[in-house]
Amino acid sequence: MPLMPVEEALHRVLKDVAPLSAEEVPLRGATGRVLAEDVKAMRDMPPFDASSMDGYAVRAEDVQDVPVELRVIAEAPAGHAANVTIGPGEAVRIYTGSPVPAGADAIVIQEDAEREGEVVRVLAPATPGRFIRRRGMDYKAGETLLRAGQRLGARQINLAASLNRPTLMVRRKPRVAILACGDELVLPGEEPRADQIIASNNFGLAAFVEQHGGEVMDLGLQPDDVEAIAAAIERGREADVLVTIGGASVGDYDFIGDAFELLGIGRDFWKVAQRPGKPLMFAQRGKQRILGLPGNPVSALVCAFIYLRPLMAKLLGTDMAPRAIGAKLATDLPQNDERQDYLRVRLQRDEKTGETLALPHSRQDSAMLRALAEADGLLVRPPHAPSLPAGATVDVLLIDF
Repeated sequence: MPLMPVEEALHRVLKDVAPLSAEEVPLRGATGRVLAEDVKAMRDMPPFDASSMDGYAVRAEDVQDVPVELRVIAEAPAGHAANVTIGPGEAVRIYTGSPVPAGADAIVIQEDAEREGEVVRVLAPATPGRFIRRRGMDYKAGETLLRAGQRLGARQINLAASLNRPTLMVRRKPRVAILACGDELVLPGEEPRADQIIASNNFGLAAFVEQHGGEVMDLGLQPDDVEAIAAAIERGREADVLVTIGGASVGDYDFIGDAFELLGIGRDFWKVAQRPGKPLMFAQRGKQRILGLPGNPVSALVCAFIYLRPLMAKLLGTDMAPRAIGAKLATDLPQNDERQDYLRVRLQRDEKTGETLALPHSRQDSAMLRALAEADGLLVRPPHAPSLPAGATVDVLLIDF
C-alpha cells in the first residue's frame, strides 16, 4: 500500500475543522489568547489636541521675533485642562499630555524659555503645530484597530486598554489530551531499568500545546496494555484533540490500534510519506480529532509542527504558519527518495558574503533530540527532489517552539 502524501494527510486532518466558541475574559487574562471579534475605537485618540512636551502653549505669531516676553495666564498639568483662551501676548504653562488651550497653536519647550513670576521670556521661535498631537492623530472613533484572529501580545493588550476595553472576546483554548504509551518509559525523576528510557515526548508536546495557545489534559503514561490505553483514551473524550504518543507498531504490538478497535474508533489513515514521522496516524471521534504520533522524540515534535500546529490554528480561528527564509546550502545534498524530508539545519552567517547558510545536521536520526534542540529550522525536501550542490538556494522553515 503506497504511503499517503503529506499534503493529503494534512488536508484530511484539517477538513471541516471550525473555530471554537468565544468567551469573554478580563484584559489581564487575555495575553496569548486569540481574538474572536474585531475591536473598534469608541473615541478619538488623543481625544483632544495635546502637548507632546513640557513648556508653554502660545500663539506662534507672538514668538517669531525673539526674545519676547509673554504673560502666563494659567497652568495645565496633565489631567487638568486650562479652561482659558489665549490672546495676544499670553501663554499657558503646559505639560506633556495636557490639552492645548483654545487660541494656542504651538508649544515652546521649557528649555527655550525663562520664567519669572507671571512672565515667561521666550528665547526661540515656534512654528504652528510644533509639539502638538492633534486630536485623532493615533486613531479615530469607529476605526477597527484589532481584528478577529489576532493573537494578543503586549502591544495589542496595551492598545485594547487604551480603547477602554476591560474585557475581550477570545476563542476558547483548544483542549488537547496527551497520552504517552510504552513499557520502556519512566517519568523524569524515576530510576529506569537498564532496558528503559526517560519519557520526554509528553512534556515536550505539552509545552508545544501551551506555546500555541492550547490547554493540556494529561492522560498520563500508560503501559503497553490495550485495556489501560483504552481507559485513558476514554478519559480524554471531552478534549478537542487527542494526541497519542507511541504504542503503535506492526503486528502484535499495535496497542493503540487495538485500543481504537476496542472503542469502535476507525483510523482514517496510518503511515505518511515523510521523514521523520512515517508512522503518523489520524482518526476522528465525533468532533474530536485524534493524532497518533510516533514514539521517537524528533518524529513526535516534527509531526506536531506539521499537523498539530495548523489544527490548533483552525480551532483558534487564526494563522500560525511558520516563517520561511531563504538560505544557501552549506553542503551537498543527495537526491531524495519517495518521502518528504524535514532536515534539521543550523543557520549561520557567511562572514564574507553576509548570506545565511543552512547547515544540515550530519545525522538526521529521528531519535536524536539534541540535534532538534540545536536546530534553527527545517529544510523541506519534496519527494524525489534532485540532488543539490552546496551554494544552492533553499527555503527553511524557522523553528519557533
